Amino acid sequence: MDVTEVLLPGVGLRYEFVNHQGDRVGVVARRTGEFELVVYEGEDPDAGRPVLQLNSEEADTVAEILGAPRIAERFADLTKEVPGLLSGQVEVRPGSPYAGRPLGSTRARTRTGASIVAIVRGDDVIASPTPDQMLQSGSVLVVIGTREGIAGVEQIIQG
Repeated sequence: MDVTEVLLPGVGLRYEFVNHQGDRVGVVARRTGEFELVVYEGEDPDAGRPVLQLNSEEADTVAEILGAPRIAERFADLTKEVPGLLSGQVEVRPGSPYAGRPLGSTRARTRTGASIVAIVRGDDVIASPTPDQMLQSGSVLVVIGTREGIAGVEQIIQG
């Protein structure tokens, strides 16, 4: 799907795409941290009808609700399509040498070839975590790789 990004000077950014019904949909990301979901009438980007306004916390919540199941579905589909590729979960248990340390300090991908693609903390999902994302006891790491790679990540995390 093509997403167009438009700079709105003094306001923020507008992301636009055409949905499966042919409607032009926009998401306005304001500099204030608020978001607005807009449906456009015809081709005029100024003739939009606001559908929903969200503050940054509400936008994060909607993103998590929409993103978490889609991420899981995509990983499941990917592992079906690529022989030998699996997804697994590794818990950061109390006493792990990496609890309270950044993800990058594990060097898990370099050491095992497996990728940590998400961190789950209760109801929160951090998709595509960066190396500076802090690991916490009780978090669950979603790992994609071979059986051996996933086992290697578990060994690293558990010490």
